[in-house]
Amino acid sequence: MLQKSKKEEIVKGLESAIKGSESLVFVNFHGLKVSDETKLRRELRAGGVGYKVSRKTLLARALKGKAEGEVPKLDGEVAIAYSKDEIASPREVYNFQKTHKGIVLTILGGIFQGKFVGKEMMMELATIPSREVLLSKLAFLLQSPMQRLAIAVNEVSKGKGA
Repeated sequence: MLQKSKKEEIVKGLESAIKGSESLVFVNFHGLKVSDETKLRRELRAGGVGYKVSRKTLLARALKGKAEGEVPKLDGEVAIAYSKDEIASPREVYNFQKTHKGIVLTILGGIFQGKFVGKEMMMELATIPSREVLLSKLAFLLQSPMQRLAIAVNEVSKGKGA
């Protein structure tokens, strides 16, 4: 059993993580091996995402008054992934889950733009491509008509030369 001072310390740590983040994801990690959790923490840290494991009662205390709406149902063993980037935390958790088959990791919901949101909204955010990917897609779309025009002009010049 945790001492009251230790519980207060954990709640303060959770509150500071919640306050300093733009988005927060509730993650069920039930059945996750220690080695897999170490990998998860390492990959999240590399993506600029923090990760804390806590008891649900202490997390509920830390979440009081931090966002609008109702806290989503938190089943199993719960951790939070948080970051200063609004989309980084759901994306990094989702990417880890996608790239490591067989690892049980479930997004339960989170906090986005000051409101509690459900699993569906967090999954939508997680599947938004990164800024770099979106910019490369835009560049490709802009390049494509120019490339077709260059090919057409080249074909016309070949036809006149003959």
